Amino acid sequence: MSDQIPHSPFVASASEAPSLIIYPCAFPIKVMGNKVEGLVHAITHIAGQFDPGFDATTIELRESKGGKYLGVTITVNATSREQLDEIYRTLSTHPMVKVVL
Repeated sequence: MSDQIPHSPFVASASEAPSLIIYPCAFPIKVMGNKVEGLVHAITHIAGQFDPGFDATTIELRESKGGKYLGVTITVNATSREQLDEIYRTLSTHPMVKVVL
């Protein structure tokens, strides 16, 4: 017996579902990690790889109550779902990053 769920014509896969985002648009991404030297630079470097016009002056920083973690909100010019998926994937796999929202 197969463990796969049969494909339903009524349920679209993530790649087939219509986007709720109208491209291009300014898209905020919140990234959290330990408050260590180089975290903000690493995040802005990744943002610049996927958005050549990324404006680092728009970065918002928020430290956790205990001061151990840092929330970094970047706003990228999103041009496609594929671009956003790659940004999320790249940020999520960076060793300094704990969470990407």
